[in-house]
Amino acid sequence: MAEKKVLVIDDSATIRKLVDTHLSPAGYAVTLAPTAEDGLQLAEEIRPDLILLDHQLPGTTGFEVCQQLAASSTLKTIPVVVSSTLRKKAYVEYADLDNVVDMLPKPYTENLLRTTVENAIETAAMIVESQTKGSAVPEIIGETSEPDLAGRFSVFGIREVVDFLNNGHKQGVLEIEAERLRLWIYLDRGRVQGISATGLQPEETQMVVDRLPDSLQSLAEVLRLTIAGRGTAEFDGFVQLMDKRVLDPRLTAKLLRFQAAMLIGLAMKRPLKGYQFRVTSNFPSLQRDLPLEVSLMGLLVEHALHCDVSEIQADDSALRYVRRAIRGQNLDRAGLSAKHMKVMNLLSEPRSVDELQKRLGWDREEVRRVLSGFVAADILESRRDESEGKYIAYETNAVAAAQLRGGLKQASGKFVGKIVRDTLTLQLLVKRTKPDAVFFGIDTPQGCDAIREAYTSAREAFGDARKIVLAPAKVVDDPNVPWKKLLGFTPDRLLRSPYTCDTLIQTMNELDSIAVVDSPSDDAPQDASHAATGPAVVATDLETPVAETLS
Repeated sequence: MAEKKVLVIDDSATIRKLVDTHLSPAGYAVTLAPTAEDGLQLAEEIRPDLILLDHQLPGTTGFEVCQQLAASSTLKTIPVVVSSTLRKKAYVEYADLDNVVDMLPKPYTENLLRTTVENAIETAAMIVESQTKGSAVPEIIGETSEPDLAGRFSVFGIREVVDFLNNGHKQGVLEIEAERLRLWIYLDRGRVQGISATGLQPEETQMVVDRLPDSLQSLAEVLRLTIAGRGTAEFDGFVQLMDKRVLDPRLTAKLLRFQAAMLIGLAMKRPLKGYQFRVTSNFPSLQRDLPLEVSLMGLLVEHALHCDVSEIQADDSALRYVRRAIRGQNLDRAGLSAKHMKVMNLLSEPRSVDELQKRLGWDREEVRRVLSGFVAADILESRRDESEGKYIAYETNAVAAAQLRGGLKQASGKFVGKIVRDTLTLQLLVKRTKPDAVFFGIDTPQGCDAIREAYTSAREAFGDARKIVLAPAKVVDDPNVPWKKLLGFTPDRLLRSPYTCDTLIQTMNELDSIAVVDSPSDDAPQDASHAATGPAVVATDLETPVAETLS
């Protein structure tokens, strides 16, 4: 698309330089004229899309220049923005001129200059025509219909809204209103193609620029323009620079992704108000020609990787991270690296940063940052582990296992327990959770065989966990039971069954007093004097007690 041409007629060299400095990088083709005569001649030559005209010129006024433009059949439709320090006094003079579409009071800021020029170019033709014919102009330019989807964030969060649009493969613009900030999220097939914003404070823009990775530092000034840019001229100008290979499209795409990540992170930290989604395929040039094709999850992880370390969760060894199971949640992982997805694969069970760092071999801060990104995306949840010990109870009896689970649900305290009924689950849990103790319920010779096979094949996983056997009293009290031969290990303690959940918790409280058997080859039976008994939960009726069967 052709550059929008702006002709500046102003006798002030400072003003001419300022306009050129701010408009040229935004993609406008700026031509400068110090006098009215030069300006009128250049207007004939280049036929600009807009003339920025000073009210007070050497030997004449902007009003007279506008009259000469209006008298020309080839120049009368060129829109003019008049700039003056006189403000109201100058405004009245131009009120009846059809080709004057706006006023720009001096002194003005960079933002006011760009906004005025952008709006004038986009609405000029309509205004000039309406002023010439005496017809009315609409109050609002652009989309004025009701949004296709709207709501308040008191009910839904950003993640839920984007998930809904992603699941439906919608295309359009999601406008998010936060405190002093508006975000425009461009979606195609539900994926984020780009994000821009208005309402950023200068210090916030500077903060984003300061967080640029080293590979993008050369594009810092480009970021200042794109982060809040929604004007056609700006985007068209950047697209042309890429077409001319002045800007590397791949590097620019990385910049736009960084921008999107930082903007979504800024929004998530503010009180959110409402949202509106409108179906459209009419995107600005950058979002159309350099689509990001990234998921919200990918952007939130990227934000966590680049934000200040104070914005991520505290380095607390008591925190445990685990995957959330949210019904209807979208798990689109576009833009997320395979490396960072490894974290998700390890979190079917709660794990600490320490455990993850050891397994992944990453820098600790990177682990924390990736976890924070997943938490922000509601894919993970973190909770404080106040427990002082973890245990697993292997119980094949269905009734006993059910009653133990019921006891666990009602129990509250410093221990975390799991009840399993098969050796495969036992092996997996031991590997994942590294328990402090494993309880083995034994009631048949076949149960001993299963335990021995499970222990032998996963010996390293059991590590330093105390191995505690729960068996009928006649078995526990028999000093001739060859435990090492039966189970593959010598128990650290023997407990008499039947037993309850309270038995397990009482034993966990005594854990420090339970010595680990030093020699795994020692077949000597344990002293049953430490065996604990509890109220009967299940009457274990062995047809053939283990000790008798194997004697």
